[in-house]
Amino acid sequence: MASEDVGAETSDGIVYVIDDDESARHSLEFLLDVAGVRVRSFASADAFLKAAPPLSGACVVTDVRMPGTNGIELAEELKRRGSPAPVIVITGHADVPLAIQAMKAGVADFIEKPFDDEMMLSAIRAALARQAGDQGAAAERQIVLDRIASLSNREREVMEGLVAGKANKAIAFDLDISARTVEVYRANLMMKMHAKTLSELVRMATIVSVAH
Repeated sequence: MASEDVGAETSDGIVYVIDDDESARHSLEFLLDVAGVRVRSFASADAFLKAAPPLSGACVVTDVRMPGTNGIELAEELKRRGSPAPVIVITGHADVPLAIQAMKAGVADFIEKPFDDEMMLSAIRAALARQAGDQGAAAERQIVLDRIASLSNREREVMEGLVAGKANKAIAFDLDISARTVEVYRANLMMKMHAKTLSELVRMATIVSVAH
């Protein structure tokens, strides 16, 4: 979807960008401003919480590693407060356990740096649409379910191991197959799921589990 479409669909919402990296913060502000999305930024999660801006119709985009309250802790705090605002976490140090922790905290999306501008805009559009009760979330879940349905039984088993944070050797031991065979299944399932990274795969699996 083109940037101008994203701007049109999110014109009534606002995005709060939280990042202690000034250049990264300003870069994201500029991207959203050009796309026609209202944006307000904060240098820390603590500053954001202190300001307590209105969260109705809002989306929070936060870096994960920051001084003081980090991005995941912020998501957990907003969840505790019953905030309706979806939270998108961005990180330059992604790993599977971190992605799982973020999803358990109720994070709407988990995006690794460097990210594609269109990917970020699409994630924000989807988050705001979900908050507004749009059918986008259901459609996204169905896409993931269709992709999972295309996997063989063994590919699903390998996927379950990967999502659980297991290494190839551990999965091989559990399934009584060689590590090399796991690599083959892993490559095939990543292609079928259209997942470029493990974090993406975890996000897809979580979308489905949350739906159930």
